[in-house]
Amino acid sequence: MSEFTKKQWNAGWSEMALNQSVYPVIWVKEDGRIVKFNQSLIEKTGYTSDELETLVLFDLDESLTKKSWKNIWEKTREEHAGFADSQLTTKAGKILPVEMNFTLVKSTQPPLCCIFINDISQRKELALKLKEANFLLERIVDERAEGSKMTYNALKAHEEAIEQLSKLQRSTRLILDSVGEGIYGLDINGHTTFVNPAARRMVGYELEELVGKLNHDIIHHTHPDGSHYEGKDCPIYAAFKDGEIHEVCDEVFWRKDGTSFPVEYVSTPIKDSEGNLAGAVVVFKDITRRKEDEKALLKANEDLAKALEEVSILKNQLEQENQYLQQEIKVTHNFTEIISESKKFKTVLRQIEQVAPTDASVLILGESGTGKELIARAVHNLSNRQNRPLVKVNCAALPANLIESELFGHERGAFTGALTKKTGRFELADGGTIFLDEVGEMPLELQPKLLRVLQEGEFERLGNARTTKVNVRVIAATNRDLQKEVDNGNFREDLFYRLNVFPLHVPPLRDRAEDIPLLVRHFLMKYGKKFGKTVDTVSQKVMYDLIKYPWPGNVRELENVIERALIISPGKQLNIGNSLPRLSGPAGKKRIETLEENERNHILKALEFTNWRISGDKGAARLLDIKRTTLEARMKKLGIERP
Repeated sequence: MSEFTKKQWNAGWSEMALNQSVYPVIWVKEDGRIVKFNQSLIEKTGYTSDELETLVLFDLDESLTKKSWKNIWEKTREEHAGFADSQLTTKAGKILPVEMNFTLVKSTQPPLCCIFINDISQRKELALKLKEANFLLERIVDERAEGSKMTYNALKAHEEAIEQLSKLQRSTRLILDSVGEGIYGLDINGHTTFVNPAARRMVGYELEELVGKLNHDIIHHTHPDGSHYEGKDCPIYAAFKDGEIHEVCDEVFWRKDGTSFPVEYVSTPIKDSEGNLAGAVVVFKDITRRKEDEKALLKANEDLAKALEEVSILKNQLEQENQYLQQEIKVTHNFTEIISESKKFKTVLRQIEQVAPTDASVLILGESGTGKELIARAVHNLSNRQNRPLVKVNCAALPANLIESELFGHERGAFTGALTKKTGRFELADGGTIFLDEVGEMPLELQPKLLRVLQEGEFERLGNARTTKVNVRVIAATNRDLQKEVDNGNFREDLFYRLNVFPLHVPPLRDRAEDIPLLVRHFLMKYGKKFGKTVDTVSQKVMYDLIKYPWPGNVRELENVIERALIISPGKQLNIGNSLPRLSGPAGKKRIETLEENERNHILKALEFTNWRISGDKGAARLLDIKRTTLEARMKKLGIERP
């Protein structure tokens, strides 16, 4: 193998032929050195692979001389192919008569000779038997000639007839012995008259175990479901009863060892010289491979059906994702536009105009309910990516074990419950913007992957090692002090700096009281249209109470209060009733809240503070120091529902 490398084996078909051929195959150089061989040669000769690599052709064929090999090489060079009878010597010293077929391959350097070796032991044995039979026939003819008055010409004709008969017999026997199908004959009573080697190999019986025996009792066969044929119903026997050819495509034959194999067969009737039915010839084929292929095809069809079902599921999923994107792109949130007259908020708007045209990462900081998502939308809508999607991910609303799948997607079977492939939010946002709301809640172990996307624009789906490249602008928001989280080891410092390229501080509603009247009018129009109700009058006292209220829940809390107040207002004048948890000013002194009202408002504050997260270390239940189930029960009793 030193002079012959894998690179030189540029014909892939030769490798396939070597590995799959049932015949021993060997490649040799002009000097007889062995270059390559297949598994069949190893099995036939008994040599190991390492041993064969040290041998030359003359070690395997002792009858071959260097001179005769040179003649074969030259003849093969001229005619490109050739064959010759020879002998193969096994490691154990056994001599096997073989036929060697030579093919010269000139495309390799150096040129090689490919030798297909066919074991002709049975053919030689048969030839000897035929020779012996011919000798006996000749003796019979001689004896008859000596004891009769046959003329020379008649005797010659008789000899020629016997010779023709011998040739016919030899030809027929060779055909029967060489074909791959199983063939056996039956007489009129169903007894076996002959069986070819292929049939014996397939059923596992010796010749003497079959000949003269009732075939149906030995090579018994069944229906595909295993139910047995009665002799009177046997399609094989039917051929010499009705004289018709019977073809069966799907039955089972049983071997001597009790195993079975699927077959197809043809039972053809035989008639004697007078035209009477004398038996049948059965030709059968082992169709195990075909059955396996059919099963494989059936499995492939089932897999295809499942794949089509998955495609349908994915189609529905994509439609849902598309609807989500359309809803996200259309600004169907709390505001149709930013509503503000305060100087503090106008400062934020000027900063938005500055950063929006760039691709810089933006970190929006502010209390819960201040409209951080609205700011993110404004940045996106003023950017060069405005025609691409803005995809939102609420890091606080997703369980820690699902955030990675939500952000980066997963392959089918990536984890328990991953029944279909999922496209992650970063892929959905490719070419656009992704808004990571409450990014301070992101698990520490996932932060390096987010940092990689920010720095290199690439990631891997769960269950897939292939790297996916994306072009996404990141806008993040949080109500936490990320610098403090970094100091406490809860947030990576490098990720913080990567997100904090351009910070935007959104002022709380209590610091922009001048915007409250505008927001009140906006919400009255929004929910009045929704409920089919007109409330367009707000008393000075009510507006004063609304302006003086500290609004711990900010704009979101204001919106909820106006929505509830509009529902309970009997006429066109706004009546806030008990909508505010604590009214400031004189109105607050006229009435003390009931215990239930106080509890309800306290739970609402906790929920607003945790962005309506109930469970977990950062949920409202932990903040209130009660069990999650207890909090859910109290919310149900008090009629508290997430807005």
